[in-house]
Amino acid sequence: MTEVRQDGYEVLVIGGGAAGLSGALMLARARRSVLVVDGGSPRNAPADGVHALLGLDGVPPAELLARGRDEVRRYGGHLLTGEVEAVTRDGEGFDVALADGRRVRAGQVLVATGLVDELPAVPGLRERWGRDLVHCPYCHGWEVRDRPIGVIGSGPLSVHQVLLFQQWSDDVVYLRHTAPPLTDEQAEQLAARGVPVVEGEVAAVEVVGDRLTGVRLRDGRTVSREVLTVAPRMVARAGFLATLGLRVAPHESGSGEYVPADPAGRTGVPGVWVAGNVTDLSAQVGGAAAAGARTAAMINADLVAAETRAAVEARRRATDRETALT
Repeated sequence: MTEVRQDGYEVLVIGGGAAGLSGALMLARARRSVLVVDGGSPRNAPADGVHALLGLDGVPPAELLARGRDEVRRYGGHLLTGEVEAVTRDGEGFDVALADGRRVRAGQVLVATGLVDELPAVPGLRERWGRDLVHCPYCHGWEVRDRPIGVIGSGPLSVHQVLLFQQWSDDVVYLRHTAPPLTDEQAEQLAARGVPVVEGEVAAVEVVGDRLTGVRLRDGRTVSREVLTVAPRMVARAGFLATLGLRVAPHESGSGEYVPADPAGRTGVPGVWVAGNVTDLSAQVGGAAAAGARTAAMINADLVAAETRAAVEARRRATDRETALT
């Protein structure tokens, strides 16, 4: 669709990934007026399949989202391609400015914009992302099992990543790159698990015929690998919330920045909710979808409570008027 309701929506969902579409589906089935605005750049677009998703293991990401959009439409939900630039308070609701100049009014806002993976500044690395450069063993471990894997050190979770990927391959090498020096405990752990540690910064990715063959270090050495893994710095896509005074915060794990919220998805701004990777950096597709549905149910419950309070107050006023006339 290209037009939006002039009278606004009960809920605006920003982000049309697993969390956003799942939340929109729940709200549409609850007979709420809901609009999903999505920029069309899902985080998992480079991947060939979504894994560990019960009943849909291996489904292409684009196909999963297309199914979700069809389901939202089936229940009367609206979808719009666009980018949100700012969200401002407007009375009891919100005024949302889109990049193309359009504006949308909404009573509640569910933010499910996900995150951006910031990779080390190594030439050729981004081009391999989601193919033979991966980050999550539960998402990709089976697909790269028993292959030579190199873990590029990039932050506080890199050693943990090494130990996890050993579950899927006996041939794992730790390329320390720019990660902090190993603690005595970490060095002992890697030695005990038989993981070689290669010192020196990674200067470039080696590729032959569109196939990863390894990395070249800054001192000229090469390390042969078929698969690389890295723990990216994960940053929530939430800059448009700054107009509400709502900003991302450093995650306690040191792995990036997220939008803080309570377990139901409520943020510090009443009426603004979050679900999925924008607030849970480690959520896989299934977890993000579940969070979207749970938060949408909480939004609906809040709306029902507000409607009930309004109905009770209206009834009391009517009763008081009747009493005054008798």
